[in-house]
Parts: sequence; C-alpha cells; structure tokens
Amino acid sequence: MPGNLYNNCSNLPATPTRLERLLRERELRKYSKCLNDCEAELPSSTQDCFSPDLETSTCWFNDEELLETVSASRSLNDDGERLDFRTSKQRLLVVANRLPVSAVRHGEDSWQLEMSVGGLVTALLGVKEFDTRWIGWAGVNVPDEIGQKALAKALDEKRCIPVFLDEEVVHQYYNGYCNNILWPLFHYIGLPQEDRLATTRSFQSQFDAYKKANQLFADVVNEHYEEGDVVWCHDYHLMFLPKCLKERNSKMKVGWFLHTPFPSSEIHRMLPSRLELLRSVLAADLVGFHTYDYARHFVSACTRILGLEGTPEGVEDQGKLTRIAAFPVGIDSERFIKALELPEVQDHMKVLKQRFAGRKVMLGVDRLDMIKGIPQKILAFEKFLEENPNWCNKVVLLQIAVPTRTDVPEYQKLTSQVHEIVGRINGRFGSLTAVPIHHLDRSLDFHELCALYAVTDVALVTSLRDGMNLVSYEYVACQESKKGVLILSEFAGAAQSLGAGAILVNPWNVTEVASSIGYALNMPADEREKRHHHNFKHVISHTAQEWAATFVSELNVTIVEAQLRTRQIPPPLPIEVAVDRYSCLNNRLLILGFNATLTEPVDTLGRKDSQINEWEPKLRPDLREPLRKLCDDPKTTVLVLSGSARNVLDDNFSDYNLWLAAENGMFLRVTTGDWMTTMPENLSMEWVDSVKNVFEYFTDRTPRSQFEVRETSLIWNYKYSDVEFGRLQARDLLQHLWTGPISNASLDVVQGRRSVEVRSVAVTKGAAIDRILGEIVHNKGMKEPIDYVLCIGHFLTKDEDIYTFFEPELPSEVPASVRPQVPTQVRTSIVGSRAALLMKQNSMSAVEQNKSYAIDGDTLHSMVTDRISLQEGSSVLDLQANDYFSCSVARKRSNSRYRLQSSDEVVTLLRELADHR
Repeated sequence: MPGNLYNNCSNLPATPTRLERLLRERELRKYSKCLNDCEAELPSSTQDCFSPDLETSTCWFNDEELLETVSASRSLNDDGERLDFRTSKQRLLVVANRLPVSAVRHGEDSWQLEMSVGGLVTALLGVKEFDTRWIGWAGVNVPDEIGQKALAKALDEKRCIPVFLDEEVVHQYYNGYCNNILWPLFHYIGLPQEDRLATTRSFQSQFDAYKKANQLFADVVNEHYEEGDVVWCHDYHLMFLPKCLKERNSKMKVGWFLHTPFPSSEIHRMLPSRLELLRSVLAADLVGFHTYDYARHFVSACTRILGLEGTPEGVEDQGKLTRIAAFPVGIDSERFIKALELPEVQDHMKVLKQRFAGRKVMLGVDRLDMIKGIPQKILAFEKFLEENPNWCNKVVLLQIAVPTRTDVPEYQKLTSQVHEIVGRINGRFGSLTAVPIHHLDRSLDFHELCALYAVTDVALVTSLRDGMNLVSYEYVACQESKKGVLILSEFAGAAQSLGAGAILVNPWNVTEVASSIGYALNMPADEREKRHHHNFKHVISHTAQEWAATFVSELNVTIVEAQLRTRQIPPPLPIEVAVDRYSCLNNRLLILGFNATLTEPVDTLGRKDSQINEWEPKLRPDLREPLRKLCDDPKTTVLVLSGSARNVLDDNFSDYNLWLAAENGMFLRVTTGDWMTTMPENLSMEWVDSVKNVFEYFTDRTPRSQFEVRETSLIWNYKYSDVEFGRLQARDLLQHLWTGPISNASLDVVQGRRSVEVRSVAVTKGAAIDRILGEIVHNKGMKEPIDYVLCIGHFLTKDEDIYTFFEPELPSEVPASVRPQVPTQVRTSIVGSRAALLMKQNSMSAVEQNKSYAIDGDTLHSMVTDRISLQEGSSVLDLQANDYFSCSVARKRSNSRYRLQSSDEVVTLLRELADHR
C-alpha cells in the first residue's frame, strides 16, 4: 500500500538541524577556497592532484543520503590515507533584467562587448565556487536572426545567454511597468499621480507586457537548464519568473532576490496586481532581501493581502514553505584596497591633496535620482555653513551626480533644481579663489573614484530610500589610512550593517544633518578610528562573494528541508482504485468531515469583505445529488463527523439519510432520530465559565472576532479580523489561559489556522469514533462486518487520530489496562484492523458505553461476548489494508494515507462513488 503510514522514518538517523547544515556548508566553503588558493600557487603539472570537491558545498543528495548533508571533500580511506574526489562545480544560472555586458553592433554579424559596472556584476563575477551562466537582456533590439545568432555566439564567450525582447515589449515592460509602476512604489513614491486616468488605462497592457517578458526569460532558462542547476532570479523586473519556472519544472531550484526596498504592506496593497506578484514570488524556494525590515514587510504583505501564515522561517501555504531571509550584499573589498597601491591611483591622490590642501573634503557619490536625497544633502550643507561661518573657507563638498534617465521630465526637473541650489550656495559662500561645492554631472573612472574616496574626510550618504547603497562600503574600504567619518541615512539598507560605526541621520531633517556634519568634522581621532575599525571589519568580512555563496548555500539547504517535509506529505488519492474497491465490497463506511471538505473552499485571499451570512458553513450545492445517492445506497453508511455544533449540521443535512456526529463526535444521531451523547460519564465541564470570561474579553478587544460556546468545548475565532492583530491577540489569549484558568485542568488547547479551541482531553474525533461505530452497528443491526472505510476531512492535527484509528496494529498510546481482553477465537475473526473490537466497547450502545466505565473487567468481557453473540458471531470490522482510504483535504502534511487538494476533488470523488453503487 503506497500510503503515507508506510513511509515513516522512525528507524532513520536523526535529521541535522538547519544550523548544523549551514555551519557545515560554511566550513566547506572555506575549505574549498583554501584548496583553490593552493591550486593557484601550484605548478600546472601538479594541480591535477588537488581537486576540491566543490559540489560538497552545495548539498547534493541522493536517495540514500537525504537525511545527511554530504561529507567534506576529502576523507580517509580504510588505511587512513587521504582520498581526493574530482567533480564538476554546480551550475548557477543567474537571471537578471540586464546582462553584465553592453553590446554595440558593428555590421550585420559583428558585435563589440564591454563589461558593465554595478553591484550585482561585481558580486557575482567574484564567485568562483559555481559554474556560472548569466541570462538577461542585452539592452539592444535585434530583430534579425543573423544578428541574434552572432550576438549569442559573442556572448557565449562571456558565459552569457541573451533574451531577445522587441521594442514594444521593452517599452511597456521595462519603461512602463518596471520603472513607472514598481520602482516608484517600492521606493515609497506611490503610483503616478499625474494623468491618473491615462495611467489606469495603460496599466493592464503594461502588466501583460511584464508577464510576457517574464515568460520569455523563462523560455530561455528552460532551454539551457540542466538537472541540478540553481536558478537565481534577480530584482523586481522578474517577480513573475519563479512561477513561470516552477510551472514548467516543479523540482527546479529557484531563488529570487530583491535589490530594492520592499515597502510595507500598506504601500504594496495599492498595486492592482498585488496578488499575482506575491503569489509568483512565493513559487520560489528561497526569497532574499537586503535587510530584515524588507523581509518583514514582504511576510506582512503575504499575511495581510494573501491571508497566508507567516512563520519565523518564511511564508507557509497549504504546507508549502517559502523561506524568507535577509542577505546583506557587500562589495569586492579586496579590489578597492589593492587599487590604492596602484601608481595611477597614487597620482590622482597626490593631485587632489594639493588641490584641496588646508581644507576638509566632504564627498557625495550618487546617481542623479529622486531617492538619493541630493537636494536635501546640499541644503543641509548650506545650513551648516550658515551656522558655522568660520568653516566657510575650510571645507569643500564634492558632489558626483551620475546622470540617469535624462529623457524623463521628472529627472530633468531634479537636475535643474540641484543646479539652482548649488549655484545659489556657491554665489553666497564662495570667493574668487574657492567655492564650497564642486558639483559634477558625470561619472568617474574606477581609479579616480578610489583616489577620491581615499582623500575624503567625511562621506555624506543621504538617501531618502535605498535598497542598500554600496557607496558607503566602497568609501570605508578605501579609508584604512585616513579613517574618515561616514554620515549615513537611516533609510539606506546599509544603515542596518554600518549603523554602529556611522553617524545615522534622517535626511529630511536638514538641521539634524547640518549638526552631524559639524560633529563629523570635529570628531576626535580616537573616535574616528574606533568607528572606522568597526565598519572596516564588516566590509572586508561581508563581501559580495560571501553574499552570493551564502544565498546559494541557503537555497540548497532549503531544498533539502523541503525534501524532508515531503516525507510528511501523503501522496494523491488514487481515485480509480478507491472507486474500484468501493464497487467490489458490500458493507461500506464513509466518514466525511464538514468544514473545507463538504463546504465551499476556504477564502485563501484573506479579504476583509466577508459578509456575516458567509460565516456559517454551507454544504456545497454540487454535492447534494451525489451525497443523496450515497445515503440512499443500502450497502453504504455515511457519517458526517465535524467539530461544528448540532444546529449547523441539522441545517445542512436533515434531508439526508445519514449519521451526524457533532462537536468532534460527542453528540450523535441518525437523521431520522434524536441526538444522543457519546461523552464519557466522568467528563468534567467545570472549567467552562472561567474560559468563557477570557474569550469574552478577547472578543471585545479584537474587532470582527467571535466565540462560540458548545457543550464540550469553547472556540474563539478571529478568521475575519486583521490577520496580524488577531495573531497577537491569540498569543496573549493562549498565554493567559496556560497561566490561569486551565493551568491545572485536564484540557487541550487546540490552535486552528485562525482559531483557539479549549476542550477536554478526551474530546477528539479519534477517541469518539469507536463509540460512534458501536452505536451505528447496534442501530442498523449489521449482520456483516464493515469491509470498506473511506475517511476524508480537513481535520485539525489534534483530530487526525481518526486516520490512524483504522490502521493495522493497536495504537501504542492506548494503555494496556483499558484494552479489552478479547478471546482468541474472537480476535482472529477480525482481519488486521487497528480498531479491533472497537478498541474498548465493540458494538455497545451509547448507554452501555457510559455504564462500562463503572464496571470491572470481567463484566466488560461478558458484555462484549454477549454483544458478539447477538450479532451471530460476526465482527464489526473485517478490513483489509487495501480497503481503507484515509484522506486529508487541503492539508499537505498529515497522518493520513492520501490527500486531496481541495473540496473540488472531494466533489469529483463522491460523484464517482455515487455512479458506481
């Protein structure tokens, strides 16, 4: 039987923890790097003898090694000698909007390529542990096939793979949706305000182009993908890509990283396509951000907008966990440190020192962009000069403003504004021989920039909103000699990493920034050195290469953990087999849950517009006909087993000929009869009033929550409340219950998806099923044992004991003292059923069950024997393993043998059964 029960791992070795895996990964990366360095220093004739197993740092697993991470690349043989294993590196497919090269066409089939600059390019070019391929758009329109083949061939030498986009797609996708919608929103600028009606009209076409472009990227990835590759998607341009990739190949290792801020849920919810984008990103195995704040905002958006569960590890949806984590990017610090020793950099430094001799140098290096806060920076400097006139000829601000998007009116306006402020300040505080601000509308080459970093006394980064801002890292890397001061905006992602050694400021507070400039210029040498040492240590240890290696390592470990979780996921129900066995047998029992099983699918979008008439569960209309056919079949007994109250089941099933078990099986009736109780006689309910008072209090303070008092339990439900607030309230409620009203009571606190239920320990569906079956058999006067059981439900974990009730072998948790001592001749007549003789009471009625708690073992044995005689020696169950189907609904991890994805599949199954009576 391929059921979930037979896939248990009880005899397997203990699973390493996530931390243990990551620590081993870290050590293996260091070891591999050391071996690479050794190889580089060895003569080529000897290098073949040293080949680090780089694959070990990427967590490859075969079926037998699934629970253990791979060992170190070098191990000992039986004689204690070192063995070397030569394997290929793991392939890494980096997918970004732009390739790390710029292409210029010369003739029909000739292209000139130049490497681009940028943080992502620098980060990934330094990664040596992986066989890296880069997939992206080349930045040019190549409509002809000859040009495309020539460009692809030229890029192949750079280990790059092009994605060809036509001009219209680029205009709608890149200039439209990416730069006009996503980029402003992610930087808290909001959707376009001007000509809103025109924007709304064009929004859908831009989003369609965005999805089309992402699909084109996915097509190229699938074309070059090889099994085992890691696919790393980058930035907001490709938020739709993880979904496209996973739909094609669910086993593909997919990570996605955002290089901008991710806004709070209140900002992100403004986006019309918010649901699709969040769902698409969640298709990835690992989602990365620069800072914890951005990761927290993403989880909050998934919780509030999609209604999913946020956990410390990430976001969980129907048992599928997408890991969310922060990975602060760095720079290639060694490149900047070594550049300071180059003769051309030394020459530039000498010229700059002579040019600004006797004056303190302040530096700003930014794109001329609205989020970089250049006007605020210059106004703060003006404020400083106003308040400190003695510094007018002793300090100079060098502002490098690299032009960007010069064809956009907003950027043209920003350029004019900056020029106007700079001109006013220079005219006001300058002289014939010196001006306080040197403003350049151009970029500097690498050597000039390093020299400028090295001679600067104070760096000023005043971003209004920035994903990371690596200028601050570059400045620190070049300051080992001078130990300058970094003034850093608290709205830059780098503030999370360099905040302890920098002076953090709010760039909108011009007075505060001006005061910080004064403090930085007058800072004592020992404090400057202490601050710089802290930042420098972080910059050289958290490099771009370490960032990339850490992300891929985390992704591999995440894949392993997902494989381990799949061992708890039952396989899909083989509907044809279940129907075939159903049609072959004569006494069939169907146990059906109610909520999310026979009702409409639960609203997974977490919308807050649910109406009060939707709060009560209703039987699906398309289930009425097949359910009626099954109930009218004399060979079939249908039992609806639910945690709902009796009146709810009455309202939905009074017209059907079936059995109803309400409040987790504590109340039972056939629809033609009256309700009876199956509760144990000694069940205490003295705790109800104290718990009720607590539930009333939390209902009052949690809008749109409600609680329900039942005869055997109390339930507080915050399904329609604000998700995060409801979860906080539930946490407070649980803490109060555990330390107060129920601290000494024999009660269970059962946490649902958005509910808290308090009930007696004995109140579970599994504990009630034996008493229920006894009453059903007695009422129907069954002459033949039940030979087919189908149990379907979206049950809470606490109630999944019903799935294991019918499995072979008596459950170990049942004490021997309460197990009936059944005569040998009776036990052998029951074939392989875990519910042998209904575990305790066999087929006794509810009244006899309650009495049995007060009688001794001999009397109980006599009653069992009498009942069996009454049934002409037949057993209640004659259940072969292949005739039992336990099935969870819309819950991936479960104790059931099988699973159904949703209540839609329940409809399909019951229709098939009804047609094969």
